[in-house]
Amino acid sequence: MGSGRMIIGASSFASSLPELQKEVESIELYIPKLGLYRGNELVKERVKQLRDALSTSGILTSMHAPYFGDSPNYPVELMVDTAHMGKAQFRLMEESIGMAGELGCSVVVIHPGKITGERETCFMNMVDNLRLLSLKAGDCGIIFGLENKEGTDPTNLCCTVEEHLRAIKEVNSPDLKATFDIGHANLTCGGNMKKLREFIRGLGDNVVHAHIHDNNGMNGEKYFGDMHAAPGEGSIDFSVLRELRFKGVYNLEVFSIEDVRRGKKMLESLWQHA
Repeated sequence: MGSGRMIIGASSFASSLPELQKEVESIELYIPKLGLYRGNELVKERVKQLRDALSTSGILTSMHAPYFGDSPNYPVELMVDTAHMGKAQFRLMEESIGMAGELGCSVVVIHPGKITGERETCFMNMVDNLRLLSLKAGDCGIIFGLENKEGTDPTNLCCTVEEHLRAIKEVNSPDLKATFDIGHANLTCGGNMKKLREFIRGLGDNVVHAHIHDNNGMNGEKYFGDMHAAPGEGSIDFSVLRELRFKGVYNLEVFSIEDVRRGKKMLESLWQHA
């Protein structure tokens, strides 16, 4: 995927677009916080402003579609649980696909569903929904990257590499691959680097996008330990990334421009010594 080289990116929630453009080669457009919606209504004028801002910069982009956000500041109108989708949720996802096509995004990151009853029923509902969405993504020339979630939250699907790959295999679409999130995998592996290395090896050639952030590998008071800290602030030995058979965007999913700079330094030194 991508141009056959490592590209360092950052999420748009880290800073403003102009500031990020000075630091990284790619920006992941985080839909819930870009101010493109009024309630659950997409404001076309705001999309146009975003498109104009991006077209002058020539920066690469990916997109993070709406998902089931459990933080108090996540906009409730933009909640999407891929295991339980109705008309409104399909419309939100289709709008993200359409915007991604319009803005020239290479990958759209989506979250797996939530377990709200019998696990297998929720899993198969998610697979059916992802199949429908992948058809639409393919029509727009978009690839979905289904993200692995943190195993510290018992309501998450697709935490283990086995279930993550099973979902991709069951959907069976060339337009659905994996987004590898190293922070989530570290929580699933309990901070054990040997297990994390095996997790990464298990993904094989399925990865089209990567999320980079740090944590302590254990459940915490907030967000099940999913701190989204700058690399070096948690317990991850990022040299395990050398196991990842993927060249493309390594997206720093952190909260500040300082953390982006720290992450960028870490990734650059990793590849210099590879």
